[in-house]
Amino acid sequence: MKMDNPPRKPFVARGSGVLRCEGCRLPQEVCICEWRYRVPAACQFWLLTHRYELYKPTNTGRLILDSIEGTRIFEWSRTEPSDELMAALNDERYAPCLVFPAGDDYQERMVHQVGGEGRIPVYIILDGTWRQARRMFRHSRYLQHLPVIEPQTDRLSRYQLRRSTIDQHLCTAEVAVALLEQVGNQAAADHLEGYFERFNRSYIATRRRWAKRGSE
Repeated sequence: MKMDNPPRKPFVARGSGVLRCEGCRLPQEVCICEWRYRVPAACQFWLLTHRYELYKPTNTGRLILDSIEGTRIFEWSRTEPSDELMAALNDERYAPCLVFPAGDDYQERMVHQVGGEGRIPVYIILDGTWRQARRMFRHSRYLQHLPVIEPQTDRLSRYQLRRSTIDQHLCTAEVAVALLEQVGNQAAADHLEGYFERFNRSYIATRRRWAKRGSE
């Protein structure tokens, strides 16, 4: 007899006890909702988000949702993708592709642009740590038919809340900025980058205050 899986325990991230704004989710003392609004773009972003990322206050995928019209978030599952995600992938209005670095074993899937024939370009960003993203890319069989695009950019990460050992590993919001620049949506790219930088600075400022209080 097959047993139902037990309910998942909520993931408690560091800083979960801080009083946060319901809009931008930053600590209330550095709320950035004044600059939180969406602008149109010629493409869409779908964030396939690892369940742990959904609870992290340092997650930058939400910044894309708050800044770019048409952005959608789906929780990733290795074997049981949501009906909503599968319906979106099969919707003929869209031309979805995965955003991931090029690799020799899937070179035939690599493309330089998406869309055309009236279809809306969609960039699916695997939203998690680099290790999680690699697992999501390799083990999601329902994504294996999709083309893959690599952001063409020389920018180095300016994300200061979670550091990668490799500067070229951009955070989720920075990936979206690079793609918007790549397709010529500079106004949307500038808006998202400005919101990201404000988020980064505000969060760092609160961490410094907490550290100072802790040392007093």
